[in-house]
Amino acid sequence: MKKKKYRGFTLIEMLIVLFIISVLLLLIVPQLTSRKDSIVKQGDAAFTEVLRTQVHLYEMDTNNKLSTWDELSSYLNQDQIEKAKTLYPNIDDLDK
Repeated sequence: MKKKKYRGFTLIEMLIVLFIISVLLLLIVPQLTSRKDSIVKQGDAAFTEVLRTQVHLYEMDTNNKLSTWDELSSYLNQDQIEKAKTLYPNIDDLDK
C-alpha cells in the first residue's frame, strides 16, 4: 500500500501561527490607540492657538472684546466656530 503524502499545515502549526499573530496584535493595538489620542490632543492644541490668534486679531480690528463665537464669522468658517463652541462653551475659558 502506498501512503499519501499531504502537503499542508498541521493543526498544531496553524495554532502556533495564530497564537503568534494574536500576541503581536495585542502588542501593537494599544500603541495605535495611544497615538490616536496623542494626535487628537495635538490637533486640539493647534486649533486652540488658531482660535487665540483669531480672537486677538478680532479684538485689534474692532477695538472690542469678543463676546460670542459667532462674531468671528469673518475670521473662521462655520465648522471651526462650531468646534470652538464645543471645546470652549465660554469664550473666557480660551484664555486659561
